[in-house]
Amino acid sequence: MTSAAGAPTPPAYRRLGVEVRRAQIIGAALGLFAHRAPDEVSLDEVAAVAGVSRPLVYRYFPGGRQQLYEAALGSAAAELTLCFTEPAVGPPTERLSRVLDRYLAFVDQHDAGFSALLQGGSVADTSRTTAIVDGVRRAAAEQILLHLGRGGPGRRSAGPRLRMMVRTWIAAVEAASLIWLDEEKQPPAAGLRGWLVDHLIALLAATAASDADTAAAVAELLPLETAAGPAGRLADLVIPMMAGATRLLPPAPH
Repeated sequence: MTSAAGAPTPPAYRRLGVEVRRAQIIGAALGLFAHRAPDEVSLDEVAAVAGVSRPLVYRYFPGGRQQLYEAALGSAAAELTLCFTEPAVGPPTERLSRVLDRYLAFVDQHDAGFSALLQGGSVADTSRTTAIVDGVRRAAAEQILLHLGRGGPGRRSAGPRLRMMVRTWIAAVEAASLIWLDEEKQPPAAGLRGWLVDHLIALLAATAASDADTAAAVAELLPLETAAGPAGRLADLVIPMMAGATRLLPPAPH
């Protein structure tokens, strides 16, 4: 539309509800934080991307960039937590493969922002941001335990060794994701996902060897797996290798 003088008529200001406007600003901030560390993003940039004024950003986030970052981090944390939610259908390792595919897609889309989310920074490093990130880790661990048949209504709770093993694996996934970004996303995501699933299977096997609770969980899970799935494939590779290694080891002393 143009005015009588031929100049474009500016679009009419559209009043949005409080929650809608707030979500709009958070969405703009997330887009910027996804690819840059928090310290490198200004409120002017957030306002420009959101299509609002800087004073309006302050109206919704009077605490400035720190408050806005925490709100954006909370939104990203909710999205990341959803990555670990998967219906309990099919072989557990195949479920975990789908979980990791979503997780690595999130990491890929948020690259530098994901690093900032986990590693913090001068604007990000507070007890509140630490609690948000830790909440994601705990929620992820609980979801993985559900896929391992522990926790949830009507199920046995996980023992301390199994819980520690799962949280150790979550930490390894996190560390591998950061290294993957540092290595310019190599190997390809599918290769990293397969390796992380293998890592969990290996941890389960090693823990089951000395922990009755984990051994019971593994015994319940194995009938749900298939020979062509991740667990069967890894067993085909590892069992002959370990058998060969055992033959080369010196006999145990009497």
